[in-house]
Formats: sequence, C-alpha cells, structure tokens
Amino acid sequence: MPLAEIQQQVDQWVDQYQVGYFHPLTNIARLAEEVGELAREVNHQFGQKTKKGEEPIGDLDMEMADILFVIICMANREGIDLDKAFARMMEKIERRDAKRWAKKPKK
Repeated sequence: MPLAEIQQQVDQWVDQYQVGYFHPLTNIARLAEEVGELAREVNHQFGQKTKKGEEPIGDLDMEMADILFVIICMANREGIDLDKAFARMMEKIERRDAKRWAKKPKK
C-alpha cells in the first residue's frame, strides 16, 4: 500500500475526533515515548536486560507500527507527502552510500 493511502487512512481516523492532530511538540513527545518502548523491547529480546519471569514477550511489530503511526500523524499535520519524502531520502542514500559497503554478488 502506498504511503499516500496510509496517510489518508490515518487522516480519516483522526478527522472523526474534535481534537484533531496533536501539536508538534506533543507528537515529538509521543514519538520519543514510542521509540523508548521499542528500545525496551529490543533490549529485552536481544540485549542483556532480560524480562522478569511474569512479563510477556512484547510485540516488536506493534512497537514499530506505533512509531510509524506517530510519524504519519506528524507528516499529515504538516502537509508532508511521505511518498515524495521517502523517494528523496532513498535517492540521497543511494548516491551517498553507493560505494560505502561491499555489495553482494549477483545471483
């Protein structure tokens, strides 16, 4: 699904509530919170900080989706087309990192 469709889906969901999109500073706080939750789960699953016996294993998929949702809210509030932004970012890294790492042999 193109990011434009995802942005539209989020916009339709947000539009049904009077509060609308949160202020940029609130969204940054939300983003930091969600990234922290992902970091905690990654640390539990792959790092040295193990969970307590009664704690269930977290859902990395949902933690990443939470981050994506907040990013989409931020983009929608500011009128940013994420498809275009992502294409620009890929062009930048493909140019910048073209010779940075050894490529896999072609099959």
